[in-house]
Amino acid sequence: MNALYDSLLDTPALAVALTLAAYLGGVTLFERMGRPSWCPAVLIGAVFTAAGLWLLRYDFADYQRNVAWLTLLLGPATVALAVPLYQQRQHIFALWKPIICSLPLAAVLAAFYAVLIAWLLGAPPAVLASLAPKSVTAPLAMGIQEQIGGSLSLMLGGLLITGVLTTISVSLLARLLNITDQRILGFALGVNGHAIGIVRAFELGPKAGAFASLGMSLVGVFSALFLPLAWRLFVG
Repeated sequence: MNALYDSLLDTPALAVALTLAAYLGGVTLFERMGRPSWCPAVLIGAVFTAAGLWLLRYDFADYQRNVAWLTLLLGPATVALAVPLYQQRQHIFALWKPIICSLPLAAVLAAFYAVLIAWLLGAPPAVLASLAPKSVTAPLAMGIQEQIGGSLSLMLGGLLITGVLTTISVSLLARLLNITDQRILGFALGVNGHAIGIVRAFELGPKAGAFASLGMSLVGVFSALFLPLAWRLFVG
């Protein structure tokens, strides 16, 4: 049994099975809880995965290596968001001016406030570099993190926390401000909450999902261009 267990640790089989089981368990529990915005399925799945790694005494470095090919699927999944964008292209073209005007400020603020708070609390440069791309979708954030440094684990944790808090904050603000326009809600979710925000936006409707996809894509491209340059200037 020990030999079998050791062989499983050296192959992707156990890591992939653990990941899929955690995801399916997260989705099931999410549905039974009534699909709460404050606890998305991806968060539950992440907790299940961490618990599984701890129970199996599975080293995180080995797990990360064995699920590397799953990470590659993030790229095609992100590109596939072009489909809802095309379906809602008329609504998007009608609002291209406010979208272009609000995008740079939103992207800069999304990176700036987290870095500023961490800097005021005395965080080292490695932590600041990990938090800077926290509002960008995972494939692009990983590329940015490779350029500016920092911890991949901390960056991914920041992505998860940011997405969850975005869904909560947008829902609360929409109620307080009586905002019902799916285009506004979707764009806000995508700009700040990346993929987790998109999942929430599609629950609101296809129009919200399309604008969330647009917001996440534009912020990702803008951040990939300005964050490495801004980081070099900051470090210098």
